[in-house]
Amino acid sequence: MTGAGPVGPPASRTGRILGVDAARAVALVGMFATHILPLRAGGAETPAGLVADGRASALFAVLAGVGVALSTGGPVPPARGRAHLAAAAGLIVRGVLVGLLGLVLAGLDPPVAVILAYYGVLFVVATPLLRLPVPALAAGAVLACVLTPAVSLLLRRGLPAGPGNQPGLATLAEPGALLETLTLTGYYPALTWTTYLLAGMAVGRLDLRSVHVGWGLLAGGAALALLTAGTSALLLGPGGGAAALRPAALQQQRYGTTPTDTWWWLAVDIPHSGASLDLAHTTGTALAVLGAMLLLARWARPLVLVPAAVGAVPLTLYTLHVVALTVYPGTTPDGGAGEGALWLGHVLAAAAIGGALWLCGRRGPLESVVSGTTRRVRRLLDPAPPASAPAR
Repeated sequence: MTGAGPVGPPASRTGRILGVDAARAVALVGMFATHILPLRAGGAETPAGLVADGRASALFAVLAGVGVALSTGGPVPPARGRAHLAAAAGLIVRGVLVGLLGLVLAGLDPPVAVILAYYGVLFVVATPLLRLPVPALAAGAVLACVLTPAVSLLLRRGLPAGPGNQPGLATLAEPGALLETLTLTGYYPALTWTTYLLAGMAVGRLDLRSVHVGWGLLAGGAALALLTAGTSALLLGPGGGAAALRPAALQQQRYGTTPTDTWWWLAVDIPHSGASLDLAHTTGTALAVLGAMLLLARWARPLVLVPAAVGAVPLTLYTLHVVALTVYPGTTPDGGAGEGALWLGHVLAAAAIGGALWLCGRRGPLESVVSGTTRRVRRLLDPAPPASAPAR
């Protein structure tokens, strides 16, 4: 606590951390942009592509890790034995419910890649990691960032290129193929995205109400993003990587993975490439956004109230967004003002729904179902209430 900041924690009346929810709103609005607005025009990235492509979904994933930590004790991990078992079981249930919702949405054949089934896998992956201290989680994030892209490149050699069709409920009949898609070859493969999970869990075990943590995330995240972008530029330019990969290949949109023909792909920071420098860069931007929102919630609380209301119901709003785009994609021949108006409409609708739920003191319907089911499972395994309810 410093003299420059207000007295009291930057939390909502429900105990949620406003800065975390506001960061979720940034992720949602960014994903709306990547789903609706053109990302490239005339061979160059558009403003939406420059700002949000690859970064919005990474921010969502890092915040999923933060949410895992906050929902299982925040700075105080669950105790050994029954408490850990109950927390892990709750996460598995959450992962199953979110994953099934993702498969249902993908089965609607939307014009966007649905991320929820991949999140479900990440929730399950988190279960044995709940008691790890912050240094171990941070070290795990670094190792995952460095190693999993290389492992992915090796494992995908000989497999068909590209993410293929989105998995729907029907793919449950082929669990092996579904697992391969969700962990290795799909749009958001859990193998490489474990980097985001571990980084978010490490952050969620910190005191997010501390101004020092906010500044550390903002400065450290920005520095990491700049460092990795510069490193990629050096490797691809003076290092000779661009010549080995061919300029045309570097301009192509990536969908979760890179080609497997050369190790030079590990040097790119192309959005959604899943390369080490892409993972590090987008982790850095996610941490910087979270730090900025935590500080803004402390020093300019009114500015984050509406974003925090939106970010408090991300599952409901994301689902409505995907369904709305399935019904009305809104694509115009010139890719111009029509898409801008549609994006603004989605943003305003999200603000209206989130604000109305906040004013009524209600959770989103999907959040209520998932959290209520998770809570009942945890209480069955560990009836003793926690010493203090963690803010989320």
